[in-house]
Amino acid sequence: MPLSEHEQRLFDQIERSLAEDPKFASAVRNSDPRFHARRRLVVAVLVGVLGLALVVYGTVSKSTPLGVAGFVVMLAAAAFGVQSRRKGQAPDLHAVGGTATRRTRQPRRGGFLDRLEDRWRQRPEGHR
Repeated sequence: MPLSEHEQRLFDQIERSLAEDPKFASAVRNSDPRFHARRRLVVAVLVGVLGLALVVYGTVSKSTPLGVAGFVVMLAAAAFGVQSRRKGQAPDLHAVGGTATRRTRQPRRGGFLDRLEDRWRQRPEGHR
């Protein structure tokens, strides 16, 4: 059902007043879990670049431990970035009352071994 002209004007006025309030914008940004996930992803990229720089510097200076440390930093940054990306795209993430909460996930239908066991049980009887 569409809004009446009066309701539309009131809605526009409320929207403008909320958009101009920096305190409100900050509160909404701070309670958005996607904002935090994006920030963690940016940090992971920066740390990954630092790790790459360590690998290159270790290679140029012929310092194997420094190169290995750079690789470990890059690997940790990649893992952190993947984890942050998953958290940012999780459909079960909601901001409620200024706090991020997670709904409980439904258990998966079964792992790889469970599926193999099901296939084994369902195989035709003539192949035994």
